[in-house]
Amino acid sequence: MQTLSLILVALVALEHIYILWIEMFAWTSKGREVFRGALPDELFEKTKGLAANQGLYNGFLAAGLIWGLSIADPLWALRVQSFFLGCVLIAATFGALRSSPSILLKQGLPAALALLSLLLS
Repeated sequence: MQTLSLILVALVALEHIYILWIEMFAWTSKGREVFRGALPDELFEKTKGLAANQGLYNGFLAAGLIWGLSIADPLWALRVQSFFLGCVLIAATFGALRSSPSILLKQGLPAALALLSLLLS
């Protein structure tokens, strides 16, 4: 179960690195493709700065999860990983309520599964 937890936490971190990349560096290309229909096409260029800021926050979530994976002490690793997974869950819930319900499935579910696995291991 511990190996599964580490894999799930790493996958959540990778997901947020991917989101960082889209929002900070590929907003007007890949971002336009990913968020097609959610935003009018003309807004992508205008919202580039806002998207980059959101991407930075996703990078902080990924950094925290990676930090948690690198901690040797099992109790502290659990605490740090749980904190950052909780942050992802809160952000996904807020995003689902304010933007798109699919965020809860795409970002919240992986974080919830990682947290559940972590707490059960």
